[in-house]
Amino acid sequence: MSKDSRKFKVPDELANLYDFANSLDVRHFTHHGVQHLQSDELKGPRELGAWMSQRGLLWSGAKITPAMFDTALQLRSSVRAYLEIDPAERRKAGDSVRSLNKAMRLFPLVAEARNDGVMALRAGRDDALAGRTLDRLKMCAAEECRRVFFDRSKPATRRWCMSTLCGNRTKTRAYRERQREAG
Repeated sequence: MSKDSRKFKVPDELANLYDFANSLDVRHFTHHGVQHLQSDELKGPRELGAWMSQRGLLWSGAKITPAMFDTALQLRSSVRAYLEIDPAERRKAGDSVRSLNKAMRLFPLVAEARNDGVMALRAGRDDALAGRTLDRLKMCAAEECRRVFFDRSKPATRRWCMSTLCGNRTKTRAYRERQREAG
């Protein structure tokens, strides 16, 4: 579990998935005059190995090959594509579900995404089940953010990772656009 997953109170059973999806930071906005720099924690096989070791997902002494690294990046891309889909629409996203299941077969992660919207996820260590909790893992609706977040709201209808930042930017932009059209 990372500092971010603890800070945002992501359930333990989803923490590794949350951290993995957010290992790619594609945010590209300016906040208080500072441009956010995009980054990727998984720059190569060595970084992926370190990331997995920190979370107990890699056996001691195991090495990540370039082919394994490429497969991991494909998995992350499939996970992010799946989480980008609104939870209510995930059961209709057959291609994304199939792509995600195919990518996950090669990892020390046991998961099954089904067309009925339920996803069971557990580490190869057999210590976590996500089930319907995965529906609360979402991607921020702000195009300049796309950060994965855990929706703790009672109705599970949050759209932004932080309403004070991404939500405010989006609402302000919409307001200004309406003012331009009216004026």
